[in-house]
Amino acid sequence: MTVRPLPDIDRTPLITRLGRWAQEYPDERAYTFVDYGTDIDGVPIDLTWGELDRRARAVAAAIRGECEPGRRAAILMPQCMEYVIAFFGAMYARVVGVPLFSPDLPGHAERLLAVYTDADPECVLTTAAVLPQVEAFLDQNPVPRPKRIVVVDRIDEDAGWDPEPISPDDVAYLQYTSGSTRTPAGVIITHGNFAANAVQLWGAFNGTPRTSTGVMWLPLFHDMGLVSVCGLPLVYGNPGTFMDPVAFIMRPVRWLEMLSRYRDVFTGGPNFAYEYLTATVTEEEKAKLDLGGVSVFMNGAEPIRPSTMQDFLAAFSGCGVRPEAQVPAYGLAEATVYVTASRRDRRPTVTAFDREGLEQGVARPCAPDDENASLLVGCGAPWGQHVIVVDPETRVARPDGHVGEIWVHGPNVAGGYWGRPETTAEVFQAALAEPVEGLPEGPWLRTGDLGLWHDGEIYVTGRIKDLIIVDGRNHYPQDLEYTACTAHKAIRRDYAAAFAVTGDDTEGLVIIAERNRRVPVARLDLDEVAAAVRAAVKLRHDVALRDFVLLEPGGLPRTSSAKVARSACRQAYLAGALAVTRPYRDA
Repeated sequence: MTVRPLPDIDRTPLITRLGRWAQEYPDERAYTFVDYGTDIDGVPIDLTWGELDRRARAVAAAIRGECEPGRRAAILMPQCMEYVIAFFGAMYARVVGVPLFSPDLPGHAERLLAVYTDADPECVLTTAAVLPQVEAFLDQNPVPRPKRIVVVDRIDEDAGWDPEPISPDDVAYLQYTSGSTRTPAGVIITHGNFAANAVQLWGAFNGTPRTSTGVMWLPLFHDMGLVSVCGLPLVYGNPGTFMDPVAFIMRPVRWLEMLSRYRDVFTGGPNFAYEYLTATVTEEEKAKLDLGGVSVFMNGAEPIRPSTMQDFLAAFSGCGVRPEAQVPAYGLAEATVYVTASRRDRRPTVTAFDREGLEQGVARPCAPDDENASLLVGCGAPWGQHVIVVDPETRVARPDGHVGEIWVHGPNVAGGYWGRPETTAEVFQAALAEPVEGLPEGPWLRTGDLGLWHDGEIYVTGRIKDLIIVDGRNHYPQDLEYTACTAHKAIRRDYAAAFAVTGDDTEGLVIIAERNRRVPVARLDLDEVAAAVRAAVKLRHDVALRDFVLLEPGGLPRTSSAKVARSACRQAYLAGALAVTRPYRDA
């Protein structure tokens, strides 16, 4: 690992740049929201910098009618142009924004109740279309009633607001983590964090000021979507285009169709989104795409599979996708979002490491076709922050090629968790036990992620809390899950969870996986599937399964960001609450 001094990153609150762009380029396009709710082909709605600034100030005036600076304002609405206006309006008003979602979003009711209760907002920002659902949520749940509900598309757009001084250390918003079994935690993001991370991410994208366009479908209530949609355009006055995530899920080619409209464009999404595109976009749809203008397809927010990148490139190279455009990245909400990313001017790096070596904490490169090879994707290096690998027990920095916990230090690292001082101290205020030249003693963010440095890039190997230890040997759950998913055609790709359960004086390995809905239950031999998984796990990992459970499609517990919720899976397994696939004769 090479230690470089941090550059002087401008932490000036980005909301001040909105006013600047509104003065300098009032008639230039700031945002386009493509609305697929009113037309299946999408209706583009444009907003200039001048219009955005005026409407955000009007929202600020409405908020401050009841809500004092430093109080919380929750955004409860679907993805739309008003969402961006509300977010910036909260910033102008100097209140703490809480980016959430409409109460009618399927499958998120429990999360919304938990997060809303934790944030305890004094103001709610919504739209006329979902106001009845918001009022029903407030009436039907044991939550405090806000002082005011601001209906963003009904307020007087000409209501003036004179911006007040905002410090980089003032809290801008609470970014709630995905959560699985516990109440999601609100990460305290300051204006300085938001500005610094947007500048850092811009450095990774290396775009052209006022020219490069961002095109996104990611949810604005998640860190990656919020920073890329709301933060990046403000850095240099660049236009941004976005849509509702539901529109992407319903017809994924829409994302690529939007990208095809621009010649200098960047985008991003989690690994599953690229697999979804590869699996669903038809040859007829590909014939109409031109993706040669996409400079960055960032891949982050969840483990990145080498096969995903290979398959995506094979599927869309004919549409103009360049290998260099695939940019693997690593980040987390506690660092606002961005931590590291590979460079957009070279192909992503995939390295084969000996699996047994990784289990012992040492990276030993090997041939990709070695039977014990574990293929990992390099996630590049940081820009504007320090990233080191540390022994989580001794707090001593580990040399390159050794596995440890990833620690982060920089202006983008958040101040802590909302209302959780003890956890804040544990996670955000770590200190090195031994000095490292060129690095501060602290404070460091303990990410909880395991990784290693190799040839100038960070490789993420897994989560500390998910590490499975059987008979004194470490096993990474994602390796076991991949083995299970490829052991039999009846198992749905990437829909498996591996975890340990306590047994007779030792830990036992359990894998649960969803059934591939393309394989009818009537043609399924459950014993054959289980035997195939057991044999594959024993052969590749030299560990015996205590139990294997095949679930019905949709039965695997996942977080709000679609990641496998392993601890929730374990709890459901122990409680006997899983939707288990039954033999056809019993169905």
